[in-house]
Amino acid sequence: MSKVNWGILSTANIGQTQVIPAINRSTLGEALAISSSSGRAKEAADKLGIPKVYDSYEDLLGDEEIDAVYIPLPNHLHAKWVMEAAKAGKHVLVEKPASLTAHEMKEMQEVCSRHGVLFMEAFMYQFHAQHKRVKDIIKTGEIGEVNYMYASHSFFLDDDGDNIRLSAEKGGGALYDVGCYNIHAIRHILQAEPAEVKAFSKLDPKFKVDMTTTGHLWMDNGIQAMFDCSFQMKSRDEYRVSGSKGEIICQHAYRPDRKGHKGTLIIRTEGETRKEIITCDQYLMQVEHFAECILEGKQPLYTGVDTLQNMRVIDACYESIQSDKTVKLP
Repeated sequence: MSKVNWGILSTANIGQTQVIPAINRSTLGEALAISSSSGRAKEAADKLGIPKVYDSYEDLLGDEEIDAVYIPLPNHLHAKWVMEAAKAGKHVLVEKPASLTAHEMKEMQEVCSRHGVLFMEAFMYQFHAQHKRVKDIIKTGEIGEVNYMYASHSFFLDDDGDNIRLSAEKGGGALYDVGCYNIHAIRHILQAEPAEVKAFSKLDPKFKVDMTTTGHLWMDNGIQAMFDCSFQMKSRDEYRVSGSKGEIICQHAYRPDRKGHKGTLIIRTEGETRKEIITCDQYLMQVEHFAECILEGKQPLYTGVDTLQNMRVIDACYESIQSDKTVKLP
């Protein structure tokens, strides 16, 4: 195999606008087939130059030419179709959040392992080179001893209720949708795990999903972190790492593709401030990395074990919201 043949389950917007075009830009893969339960697969295939069209996910999974599938289905359908894909022998790249609970994710991980397929959750932002630069700056000691991190992700959701993000049954809510990025970034940049969490939410009275959630994480290396996520605020997309000598501000942490793929870092130390611009195609880097892992038989940068841990933190946040107590993680 010299190239990965991709199948796409769903005609979701994120797939059509970002991931499928990235696959088509890749030298290691091709979008070979797409399926949809809505009857829109042919329209998407014609627009994106995808050769094969299926009217059911099962038919696509039965195609022996398909090596891997990308799953941007609604959150509550991720677990079912990840496991169905694994049983069909297809490697899986699934949109975040990969599941709705850690228990669900553990079952998915076990099925993928049993059937010998690779699994990766599509936290595309981590493949942008700006985050490695942040970690490298921290390692040099330029901002001193790190003692705090803050992460924020929000946008204003102007919708009357048709948006799937407002459906509790389908895994809606700000924490699942954008808060998962904050939690992942805190774990990824600090290279540590939360030992305790305390979270608060503002729920929509009609739809019963969290519209705004804030959280405080006590990390196992002694660093404290906070995050907020919301459907009720202007677009915010950043994190800050603070140390004893300075701070790093990552201004377009999760969607630098909206800024021409340019990540912007502001480094402030005693008496000095500088800006670094780092350009990187994060969606292309994501699909290239996963394809390379398939072709070379190696584990992805971000494994199912890592996804399971992220889901445990999200579970703990929801438990804290419901109990109004601090929750300890094992």
